[in-house]
Amino acid sequence: MLFHSSLRKELARSFGATLVVLFTIVLTMLLIRTLGMASKGSVNPEEIMLVLGYTVLGRMPTILTLALFISIVSTLSRMYRDSEMIIWFSSGRSLGGFLGPLMRFSWPILVVISLMVLFVWPWANQQTDELRQRFETRGDLQRVQPGQFQESSNGRRVFFIDKDSVEGQEGRNVFISSVDNEGVETVISAASGRIETINDTPFLVLNKGQRLEIPPGSRELRLSEFEEYAAQIGASRELAEARRDLNAVSTLDLLTEPTPPRLGELGWRIGVALSAFNLVLMALAVTVSNPRAGKGGNLLFTLFAFIAYFNFLNFGQRWVSAGQVSLGGLLLVMHGSVAAWSLIWLYKRHYNLDLKQLMLRLFRPRKTLEEAA
Repeated sequence: MLFHSSLRKELARSFGATLVVLFTIVLTMLLIRTLGMASKGSVNPEEIMLVLGYTVLGRMPTILTLALFISIVSTLSRMYRDSEMIIWFSSGRSLGGFLGPLMRFSWPILVVISLMVLFVWPWANQQTDELRQRFETRGDLQRVQPGQFQESSNGRRVFFIDKDSVEGQEGRNVFISSVDNEGVETVISAASGRIETINDTPFLVLNKGQRLEIPPGSRELRLSEFEEYAAQIGASRELAEARRDLNAVSTLDLLTEPTPPRLGELGWRIGVALSAFNLVLMALAVTVSNPRAGKGGNLLFTLFAFIAYFNFLNFGQRWVSAGQVSLGGLLLVMHGSVAAWSLIWLYKRHYNLDLKQLMLRLFRPRKTLEEAA
């Protein structure tokens, strides 16, 4: 039909243009953020584009949701502004009749959003975390440049090494200055050093050197010489796995071990998928445009509604993680109430009711057949 095809074509054009703009903005922001992380030593400079790709892939559900919401609001606003909605209403179409074409256009995007937030989002975060951990937990001897002072991954040590091996596993003239948790400063110098892995934990093994300890608040110095000395320079593989954030845990693992923090993360993922559906209903229910008013009113409402909704998703995740509310209660109250409010408002506009008439229709008791007779 002309009505369905014309509406879906305009929605497709608007969605494509909005998606390109949002993707460009997010890509630029994430590129700046990734470059900043690389300059701080959190990301390998040689893997910037790989980290950027995984990060953008993980943000795609949010980008698609916002692009879909903006495209529907902008398309309906244009139709109201150009009096095209009046033409469709005069030809027998009602506001509720727009729900079918909108859902036929939106359902593939909604499916993609659901699959990405449930499966691609944790996978992309897991790949990003592995890149960071591989860079941070590898030997600090590999991180430094020859002849330059460089901080370790935890920021508590300063290294100076002259590398002499092609693979970067050995070095000469090693200097290490470190401060432990108790504030004891240690200065170690050695003629050479090499990296060894002991029980999946990287160690820097030094040969023929001196170790100087400076206790905090004391003038005493402790000097000792050694033939061989081993210092841990990275976290073990088990510790790296334990530090993995919940956003990098697969959805299946969240279901198999339903602790409150994991349920909070699961609620956030399901909430993103449900919010995309609710925003489609909300866009149809509340979008209206006054031809005499400006063009930015609906856009401001779109951005405000999207930001508010996603902030409530984050609040809900914290409440479930803290055990203040159950996962089912959160999904029912938050997303069920938004869906019910959108449907009620759509019902009001579909039948052109004011608030008083709407309340009477919703809450007045139904007559039985005998009373009606």
